[in-house]
Amino acid sequence: MTDVTPADDATRAELLALEERRRRALIDVDMEALADLYDDALVHIHAPGLVHTKQMLLEHTATRRPYLDMWRGELEVRVLGDVALMTGLLTNRLRNPDGGERTMSGQVTQVVRRCPDGAWRYLSFQMTPLTEQVWGTLPSEKKD
Repeated sequence: MTDVTPADDATRAELLALEERRRRALIDVDMEALADLYDDALVHIHAPGLVHTKQMLLEHTATRRPYLDMWRGELEVRVLGDVALMTGLLTNRLRNPDGGERTMSGQVTQVVRRCPDGAWRYLSFQMTPLTEQVWGTLPSEKKD
């Protein structure tokens, strides 16, 4: 039986580069890159609970162009064979449908798999937004 273990340095670097490609492709609305980054079996759960398949998420991104910028906190990267689990803080600067913008932060769980062609692709993404109650418990938010 294989255990879930922290990613080695090389795998961690690959997965952080994958996440940077995803971030850049969402901001740039690079549909070709996004189609390649997402597994055909993708399940993407947005912070408000909206669930998208790969095709739905690609259409949403192309139509709404919601991502203006995003920042990641430290990512914990663990592996189990050809599957990796990445968890950590994400902050999105988003375009509202009315033309305004908003910023949303949350904890994210991402599941990626190494495909037969050797590429890592996203299988699952879920963001849970932070509430004011949680902000006070984050080390970066503690007041001295």
